[in-house]
Amino acid sequence: MDTLSNLKAFIAVADMGSFSEVARRASLVPSVVSKRIDQLEWRIKAPLFVRSTRKLTLTDVGERYLPTVRSLVQQLEDTLAGMAQASGDLEGHIRVKIPTTLGTLYLSELLHQFLREQPRISMDIVLADRSVNPLEEGFDLAIGALPELYGQVRDHPLCPIRRRLCAAPGYLSRRGTPQQAAELIEHDCLVFTTSGSRWEFQSPQGLVGVDVQAKLQTNDGVALCRATVSGMGIAVLADYLASPAIEAGDLVEILPDLRLPDIWLKALVPARRIDLPRVDMLLQWLTLHLQLPGPWARPTDLTATPASADKRSDRV
Repeated sequence: MDTLSNLKAFIAVADMGSFSEVARRASLVPSVVSKRIDQLEWRIKAPLFVRSTRKLTLTDVGERYLPTVRSLVQQLEDTLAGMAQASGDLEGHIRVKIPTTLGTLYLSELLHQFLREQPRISMDIVLADRSVNPLEEGFDLAIGALPELYGQVRDHPLCPIRRRLCAAPGYLSRRGTPQQAAELIEHDCLVFTTSGSRWEFQSPQGLVGVDVQAKLQTNDGVALCRATVSGMGIAVLADYLASPAIEAGDLVEILPDLRLPDIWLKALVPARRIDLPRVDMLLQWLTLHLQLPGPWARPTDLTATPASADKRSDRV
């Protein structure tokens, strides 16, 4: 019985909630994954999952011991990776959370290129648009732009993301172009759910805030951009979405003298994992390739190696 493989299968099924999805990602048939769980349950003489035709949920035993199993597997992989490092090669597994839209458009390719450069490293990439405590949920890095901080978790800045107030030319021809922030309350506004409906701008006189009325709310950046391009209203869009549409003439930036405060893309890393060589290397890689003006504003160049990046700071 391969206990390590069975424990890894337990973690994967708990994270994904599906035998078939775990099997698909591991290029296995679902029966292999199911057999690994069965072997583990036989070993501990207790069920780990409640199986039904509609969903798969953890039992009390499974929920209680999942953090312990995750920690044990992680410690073993770290030990093996440390032994492998003696030969000069990086080795081991990295579990990363990335935001959905930015992840799909840009971050996934950066991570794929990192894996091509480091063939002995494997990676689990989870896309989610929520704040994640990487220590509690078993991530080596949780990348996002929300302001939350967590105990025993380091905050590593990656890059600022500019935001722009935009609308389609067709919408502006119908409704007129706002000349000052206060006029936004008279317009159809499209709101990114996470950011909320209070829009704040930096003006020569200081910070200006407007509580807009949401014609549409969505938690997906691409959906928000498409609605704006279609002429539904005015939206605050991240630069990586707005710039291509503005260059194509599909969107127009409005109130350009009122700058929206930048948001910071950052990596949250458990303090006990930030000095692992593979995690440190990935942080250097991301910092290097996300430095201004960002991959969305320049031709793709993934040829530089992390070793050429400046050494990260220990605390930000």
